[in-house]
Order: sequence, then C-alpha cells, then structure tokens
Amino acid sequence: MPKILIVGGGYAGFYTAWKLEKHLRRGEAEVTIVDPLPYMTYQPFLPEVAAGSIEARHAVVALRRHLKRTNVVTAKVTAIDHANRVATITPALGEPWQHEYDQIVVTAGAVSRTFPIPGIADNAIGLKTIEEAVAIRDRLMANFDKAAALPPGPERDRLLTVVVVGGGFAGIEVFAELRSLASALISKYPALSFDDTHFHLVEAMSRIMPEVSLPTSEWVLKDLAKRGAFVHLDTQVTGAIDGNIELSTGEVIPSDLIIWTAGVMANPTVVRGSDLLVEERGRIRTRTDLRVGTEDEILDGAWAAGDISAVPDLSGGGVGGFCVPNAQHAVRQAKLLAKNLVAVLRGEAPREYVHHNLGAVAGLGLYNGVFQSGNIALKGFIAWLAHRGYHGLAMPSWERKWRVLWGWWNNLWLGRDLVNLEAVQDPRYVFEEFAARPRPPQPAAEPAKDEAPAKAGKGAEKAGKGTEKAAASA
Repeated sequence: MPKILIVGGGYAGFYTAWKLEKHLRRGEAEVTIVDPLPYMTYQPFLPEVAAGSIEARHAVVALRRHLKRTNVVTAKVTAIDHANRVATITPALGEPWQHEYDQIVVTAGAVSRTFPIPGIADNAIGLKTIEEAVAIRDRLMANFDKAAALPPGPERDRLLTVVVVGGGFAGIEVFAELRSLASALISKYPALSFDDTHFHLVEAMSRIMPEVSLPTSEWVLKDLAKRGAFVHLDTQVTGAIDGNIELSTGEVIPSDLIIWTAGVMANPTVVRGSDLLVEERGRIRTRTDLRVGTEDEILDGAWAAGDISAVPDLSGGGVGGFCVPNAQHAVRQAKLLAKNLVAVLRGEAPREYVHHNLGAVAGLGLYNGVFQSGNIALKGFIAWLAHRGYHGLAMPSWERKWRVLWGWWNNLWLGRDLVNLEAVQDPRYVFEEFAARPRPPQPAAEPAKDEAPAKAGKGAEKAGKGTEKAAASA
C-alpha cells in the first residue's frame, strides 16, 4: 500500500487529507498528516477572535474529529530526505524517528516575517495563530482594567495605545476590529473616554490593502480616520525597545500592545531541512500541476501547496507570476492536489491549477466592511454581510459552520462578550499563591554563646586544682 505523508495541518494540509479520504478507495493508500498542533486554524477569523466576536475554539478545526481515515501525528517534521523517501519526525516528548513514505505533500504554510528591528522580537506579537489572537484580545481588555484605576498620564496613555505594523488585509482587519472593540469597552469604564484611546497603524508603502483598488483603499483610510484611528503611510518602524515604537519620521509612540502583520515567509524549519527544490524567496518550487519541480523537471513523489509553495499563476494575476499566499489559493490548490495525487497513483495524468481571483472581502469591525471584485466595490454594512456570508460558508465542515453562526446569532441579541481571561495564560497563579508548602528543614541547634566560655572556665579551674594537688604531693 503506498504511503502518503502530509507535512503540515493548516489550510492546504487539512483539505488535502480531507479530500484524499473522499477520492481514495479503501485500502488504496495509507495517509499520515504531521503537525505540531492537533487542529487547523481558519486564519480569516483571527481578527474577529481578537475582537471577541468569535469564540476561539470555533475558529479551529480538530484534525482527529474530521479526518476519519488519516493517521494524525502531533509533532514536527524537522528533515526531509526525499532522495531516500524518509522524513524525520520530532515529537514534543521522546526521541525523533524516521518515517518512510512513497508520496510526500509539503503544506507547512508560512510564519510571520520579521526584520532585525531592536525590540520587535521581545515586545511585539504576530497574528498567525489562534493563541496570538486570544492573547491580543485579553491584553487589550486587561489594559482597560489597569488604565481605569490610574490617573491621567503617560502610563495610562501607554496602556490604551495600540500599534499595528503592516497595512495588508490582516493588519487592517485586526486594526479595525480592535478599534471597534475599544469603542464598545469605553461605555463600561466611566473613568475613561474615547479620546483616551489611541490606535496607530504603520505601513511602509504609500497605500494600504494592495488587494483592492486605490479608491477603495482610500475609502478605508477615511473610514478609519472617522473612528479616531491614525494610519502612518510611507513610514517604517525603526525600534520598539521597552514598548517605545520609534518611527522613521522621528515620532515615538509608547504602547503596551504591538501587533506585527508586515508579511509572511515560508516555514523555514521545513524548507531548510529538506532537499526539495527551493526558489529565491525561500519557497518550494512547484509546477502548475502541484508537483515539486520546474517546467522541465519533475521531482517524482513530491507535492506542495499553500503558502510554502511557489505555484505559477496561470490566470496572470499573481505577483511575480506566482500565486499569492492566501486562503483562496491554499484551499483550491489542496483540493486539486488530492485529485492529482490520486490520478498519478492510478496512472492518470494530473491537471494544471488555474484559479481566477474571486475578489477580496474584509471586516472592519461590527457592521462595517469592504468588498472588491473586479470593478465592483461594496462598502459598509452590505460588505460586512458579504464578509460574514463568504467566510461562514468557507469554514470547513457543517459542525464548525454551525458553531460560528450560532456565536454570531447570540452576539446579535446578547451583545459582544467582554469577558477577559488573560489569567488563563498563567493558570496556576492563584493556586501557587495560597498553596501550603513543606517548611524548610531547621538547622541543628548550636550551643549558646555564653555557655562555651563558662564551660571552658570550669575546665580551667579543674585543671588548676589538679596542678595544685600535684605540687603538694611533690
């Protein structure tokens, strides 16, 4: 039985395994998927998770629940030796082992791309995982609690200042969603006012959201300005030491919440640890049929899809001639990859990947959004409905769809959930504070200081008497 190894359980990995279960006959192949996390994260929902509009657990898909005939391994693939068809799997606990395969599908996705800017690695947080989205939400809400107990001043301003770096879709969405959350929080804190909150977005280019038209992006800028948010265009972050954001314009913005969304890069752990073909941007070189290789060369038994791959864009709309790293391409590539892999196993020819962009849709907080498809642009409430409608339907499995839709329905009538669970990141703090501990061992009792000279004196006295007796006898 052929062994298929899928590296990465994100969009492309999950959908590849999901569709392989549909297309493979029972017993036709053995499929194994390896990922450090036991779930797939639906990343378009991360801004809404950060704003408390979606329950965090509803924005992820459990691999073991929905992959019925796939071996799920919670670990990392740290090396790929395709020449010998062997991958090194490293678990969180225990020793690494070698996994032999016949076909490998590399879908390890991307990670946040950062630059060696002082303070960013120590003070900023990304937005690629569900854990990061939850941490952002809890940090903002905890800062409101702290700020409400402080008098006006620099420390309170710092707690109520949010800085987002990167003006792409992820940056704009989380920026707008958090601005919407902060506006909702203000009514719950009589000691704070709207003017006490400060939101800054820093973008190195001269515009935001390159996925939409220039007029649409300008409308977004005006909408953000109306809500008291500041966007710094043609500006770079030069430092972030101790939470002080230094900009290339010379401005310094003290902040306790710095969110980095300025680009992604292919998962370096998998790319650098493999002998697969890699292009100049660090992605796996992939053909239009999703096999690893070039137009003239095919690396037999190796496939790639999603953000880690450089797939030529036959529609002509890709940057540099390649598909851009987004959810639309990852999902559709995975579906075709599963079909092509089955076709190759059965001796049939694979098909090329061709996908015309359906458009772009973004949420800008409750009841506000933007949608662009060709020359058609929608703004405001109707675009927000399009955003929720599209992503609600795109969420994999009906079980997950219903959980998300049910949460939206409850929020419509009950309002946004404003519970802050920042303490969950250190869940043992209360237990540790009051837990009884064994008393440290007591040192052995030492003789009192005034006793030693007394005993020494008595000894000297006895010695003196003994000397006197000896002298008398003599």
